[in-house]
Amino acid sequence: MSQHRSARAAVFSAGSWGTAVGKVMADAGTSVVMHARRSEIADAINSAHHNPGYFPDVELPHTLTATTDPSAALNGADFLVLSIPAQSLRTSLAAWAPHICPDTVIVSLMKGIEVGSGLRASQVITELTGIGADRVAVLSGPNLAREIMNGQPAAATIACPDEAAAHRVQHACHTPYFRPYTSTDVTGCELGGAVKNVIALAVGIASGMGLGHNAQAMLITRGLAETNRLAVAMGAHPATLAGLAGLGDLVATCSSPLSRNRTFGTHLGHGLSVAEATAATRQTTEGVKSAEAILALAHAHDVEMPITEVISALLHEKVTLDQAGAALMQRPPKPER
Repeated sequence: MSQHRSARAAVFSAGSWGTAVGKVMADAGTSVVMHARRSEIADAINSAHHNPGYFPDVELPHTLTATTDPSAALNGADFLVLSIPAQSLRTSLAAWAPHICPDTVIVSLMKGIEVGSGLRASQVITELTGIGADRVAVLSGPNLAREIMNGQPAAATIACPDEAAAHRVQHACHTPYFRPYTSTDVTGCELGGAVKNVIALAVGIASGMGLGHNAQAMLITRGLAETNRLAVAMGAHPATLAGLAGLGDLVATCSSPLSRNRTFGTHLGHGLSVAEATAATRQTTEGVKSAEAILALAHAHDVEMPITEVISALLHEKVTLDQAGAALMQRPPKPER
């Protein structure tokens, strides 16, 4: 990266979280080009400095521009920030990979596990592009897009095997309202971000069924325990799961009505079907797509994940809502670990 120009980031794509991170990076002094699939979104960002699809009420920095051309967005980019549904990553990235510059650091914002392969987003990226793991970073934490767009305080973890690359990303998104920390534990950050979505579905279901804060706190706490078991079995550091990308993200996603996964779960708790809840939520809900893949990882590593198991069964209509609740409460008592 040249010492005589600001860093340049290409953000794919212009959804809610991509827009929020694009704004953060622009506010940090990074030059940002967003890739939008629809020309009307790109035109509105360029001419009116608003994203009408997600945040029509928030003015975007004038240093943030948009294009529908992936090659133009990636030209000279120091960072490629990926914020797309985890299940479409492989197909989308295959089309974009030829345009990625040799020194570009890829930053994953995705919080899901690929169905079928069981791969985390960073693993899909390295497998598909041939780029080394030291050039792939993960940004994860308690980050609700609406709050960040409003400039409310937030923090995140940026994990990368190469500490220098993590520090570069950290500098590119550090603002007075957004505080990034660094880590080398990519596995822990990604699993914390993926599993918390499934736990948030469970908490939403409990809320929708009218269960109290005791039940919701129980699910959050035991959800953290099963997340930690899987992550450690896969090589993560336990401290990561106690940090921003673990406990922090879990609490925010399970507690806030701004959370897609909690909202989806609440719809289920009200008695909606999966199809009806999908229509009502209207945005990608990663926990719904990833629950089965996370459960497969748990089985592969001989890890007990009872909440994930029940939520996966419910999503696939193998159990009813009442049966799901009973299955969790009727498990044999044991020492807390």
